[in-house]
Amino acid sequence: MTKFSNRLINETSPYLLQHAHNPVDWCPWGEEALTRAKRENKPILLSIGYSACHWCHVMEKESFENEEIAKIMNENFINIKVDREERPDLDEIYMNAVQLMTGSGGWPMTVFLTPDLLPFYAGTYFPPEERGGMPSFKRILLSIAEIYREKQKEVLESTEKIKEQLGRMTKLKSGDEELTFDLLHNAFQEISEKYDYENGGFSEAPKFPQPLVIEFLFRYYKTTKDKNTINMITFTLKKMAEGGIYDHLGGGFHRYSVDNKWLVPHFEKMLYDNAMLAKVYIQAYQITKNDFFKKIAFETLDYLLREMTDPEGGFYSASDADSEGEEGKFFVWSKDEIEKVLGKEKAKIICRYYNVSKVGNFEGDKNILHTPFAIEDICKIEKLNTEEFKLLLKESKEKLFNVRNQRVKPGVDTKVITAWTSLAISSLAFAYQVFREERFLNSAEDAANFILLNMFEEGKLLRIYKDGKSKIGGFLEDYSFFISTLIDLYETTFRIKYLEDAINLTEKMVENSWDEEEGGFFFAPKDATNLISRSKNPYDNPIPSGNSVAVSLLFRLYRLTGNKDFLEKGEKTLKVFSMLMERVPSAFPNMLSTLDNYLRTPVDIVVVGEFLSEEIDEILKSIFSKFLPNKTIAFLDPINPDPEPLKFLPLLEGKKMVNGKPTVYICENFTCNAPITDMGELEKVLERL
Repeated sequence: MTKFSNRLINETSPYLLQHAHNPVDWCPWGEEALTRAKRENKPILLSIGYSACHWCHVMEKESFENEEIAKIMNENFINIKVDREERPDLDEIYMNAVQLMTGSGGWPMTVFLTPDLLPFYAGTYFPPEERGGMPSFKRILLSIAEIYREKQKEVLESTEKIKEQLGRMTKLKSGDEELTFDLLHNAFQEISEKYDYENGGFSEAPKFPQPLVIEFLFRYYKTTKDKNTINMITFTLKKMAEGGIYDHLGGGFHRYSVDNKWLVPHFEKMLYDNAMLAKVYIQAYQITKNDFFKKIAFETLDYLLREMTDPEGGFYSASDADSEGEEGKFFVWSKDEIEKVLGKEKAKIICRYYNVSKVGNFEGDKNILHTPFAIEDICKIEKLNTEEFKLLLKESKEKLFNVRNQRVKPGVDTKVITAWTSLAISSLAFAYQVFREERFLNSAEDAANFILLNMFEEGKLLRIYKDGKSKIGGFLEDYSFFISTLIDLYETTFRIKYLEDAINLTEKMVENSWDEEEGGFFFAPKDATNLISRSKNPYDNPIPSGNSVAVSLLFRLYRLTGNKDFLEKGEKTLKVFSMLMERVPSAFPNMLSTLDNYLRTPVDIVVVGEFLSEEIDEILKSIFSKFLPNKTIAFLDPINPDPEPLKFLPLLEGKKMVNGKPTVYICENFTCNAPITDMGELEKVLERL
């Protein structure tokens, strides 16, 4: 039986529930807590984190479970806990404040607010006792409480300055200059200057995978055909997949590497990372036809299907770094443990392949599995042929995986987030397009239908689903990501209902978030309450910004439907952010990918024929096997005619089968080429695009 319970006990967020039995009198963000702060004239202690955050767990154990510290918090503050994944709008506002006040940011985020929600002191993690030059959390609490009691006038004056600065961050002036390829070239230069030629990647430690940067570079390579660009990408993807940041037994990528060699990860796994990384590995396969990239994409997606899928169809948001109170305990191995599972003779070979030693490369004698040696080199040393080794490796991985599964697993954050689930759906649809594996399409459609059935209330898209309940109105990223996913599903299945839903939701997104004065989209909808500012959230990190995805889908819908309003809003949004893109281009990789799509010759493909016929399947395989990031594709079946597509897709008008054969129409730069009925001719044209 627990000693304490607080107001978080009725929440559904795993992160909030982790704190439901703290002695701290935590409240969720809402009218009750905010009204109480005003009534009692108490400052608010706002603590923001997420369930897979290691240092959030540390601060909880050290401070929030400490009864002495909790007593100080309860007597002097209204204490509010927020899951940043549920309320990214609050997280963004107060993270901006933390960065303005301290020069840096991170989680757990600790912000002290006036009852009017204005920040006056902020930080991240605070230790319970003074440590390494950091003040103790106890001292911070007592000092802040005293300052607020005795110098309230000065506190309120300081908050006005912060509010003014936050307001300035939301005001963006459109660029007057024409959008050109120079922005893309400048971004490439900035990114390539950071490239690590020894280990791959585009930063020093800590090293993040950066799938959006990789996708931008793929597009840049498509335009320039620069061999150095593709070498940078493929080397980076190879090094990541060989490193400890990749889960060699279970598939999927950990959040980031604490070193610059991709060896020691921070062990949490995020849905959005794995969804986006699977996509770039598929793109690498499209370009190189290297089966290694296909293997990593499949293992990553299979991890999502196996471990991160809600029984009703959505996708869980994250898995923890810790198990049994230790970071990485579930994933690491001693040499003795591997020998016990495989026997000494087989373990010797497998340990050599995964670079496992007696002394270990992690804490104590534990090893993070990684593969620095080529299979050919291992076979040479062990005097094995390649097929023998691959069979041994397959059997050994299965045995080790099964034994690992008997350990205490890291916690999984089982809430379904519309935006993140949408990223997974898009990657699964893309995998089906390229590889024609039915399980990927089935899961993609199951998840999309899950959102359509469970994540709407009175026509509004919702953000969170947990334990049978949906809540919190969707933000820009929820709308834009899901709309983009619906377009992806139309271009995968050619079911017109997906496109119809995408168009209707786009109109809702514009109504909720479009800035009529300056252009671009606000992150929070117009009916949002209790926000001290309303930003446009332009930066692509670590997931694409809602604005960059919105621009992309607007251009796609314009090309499919011919609606010029979509084009105009997309162009205006690009111009709103053009000055920022010129200043720090590498902070906008997805927006720059969209700009690349806007500037390059558009390719619109219409396939005409009997749906599900073998000939049509061969045509689609040929189209989707190529890396054509600037294409749109539509389908018309004259054998089984349906009038619905013609209502939404004017580009289908006049298209028909030629001589009774399946026919492909390819239009470049708004000019259509002669219809194609020959597969050899189609291959030639696709190779040229």
